[in-house]
Amino acid sequence: MKQFWIFGYGSLMWRPGFDFLHSEPALVHGHHRRLCVYSYVHRGTPEQPGLVLGLDRGGSCHGMAFQIAPQCWEETIAYLRAREQVTSVYVEMRKTIRLLSSGAITDATTYVVDRNHVQYAGALGENALMEHVSRGQGISGRCIDYVQNTVEHLRAMKIYDPTLECLARRLAPQAASRSS
Repeated sequence: MKQFWIFGYGSLMWRPGFDFLHSEPALVHGHHRRLCVYSYVHRGTPEQPGLVLGLDRGGSCHGMAFQIAPQCWEETIAYLRAREQVTSVYVEMRKTIRLLSSGAITDATTYVVDRNHVQYAGALGENALMEHVSRGQGISGRCIDYVQNTVEHLRAMKIYDPTLECLARRLAPQAASRSS
C-alpha cells in the first residue's frame, strides 16, 4: 500500500492544521531551514517585508514527518497549497526523508523555496535579518513573534538552529518591551 507523508520544517511541525495518522521526527538531506523568504503577507508587506522560513538548498534539516491517510491526501494537499503557496514562493516537491524513530526511509511532500522568486532573500547577514524581523508585521502578526515562537518550539523538539538562536537572543529585549 502506498504511503503518503508530509515533511514540515517550520510551523507545520507544531501547527500542521490537518489530520494525520502518525508523526515522527525526520531528517531530509540536501536542504536546510533558513530565514530566506521575504514575507509580503503573513509577517510583512511588500513595502516592509518580514522574513519567514524556507527550505533552502544545501545541508540537512531536522523536521517532522506526518503520515496522511490515503483518503485524506487530496484534502490535505489542497489545504497545504492554500497555506504555503499564497504567493508561489515555495515549490511543492517530493523529497526522500529518514524517519528518525523507526529508521525507515520514505518519500514526503514538502515545500522548498523557489530561488528564482522575487521573495527569495537568500543568505542575509545578521544585521539584515535583525532589520527585517524587527520591522516586519503582516496579517498573521509580528515577525519578531514568529521567530521567537519558532525558536521556542524548536527547543522543545530538541532541534538547535544556531542562526535562529542568535537572532532570538538579540531580539529578546525588543520582544519583551513590545509585549509590555
